[in-house]
Amino acid sequence: MRLMKRTAVLVNTARGAVVDTQALVKALQEGWIAGAALDVYEQEPLPPNHPLTQLKNTILTPHIAGYTWESIEETALLAASQVVRFYEQSRVDNPLTEPCLSGAERHAFPRL
Repeated sequence: MRLMKRTAVLVNTARGAVVDTQALVKALQEGWIAGAALDVYEQEPLPPNHPLTQLKNTILTPHIAGYTWESIEETALLAASQVVRFYEQSRVDNPLTEPCLSGAERHAFPRL
């Protein structure tokens, strides 16, 4: 973090593990960087008493950066089209396969 400019704002919307949270907290507290905007965390959900929640130079969102009205609409349309395809053609484009599922989920999702 010390290699970043003091005016830098760290933004992470990728994966929580990309950022060393303890180092980030120290950098923010000691003014090594100007701020941080985070949508993902090493531990999710972020505990309410986490040090990041106490800092004034942070913007924290609950892992929702990818949700826009457009993405929600697209997801709904895609899901609906797959239901229609299944009933019309007895197949879907991207079925879940057994290696993707845990034991409990295998019983909830029959093979297609």
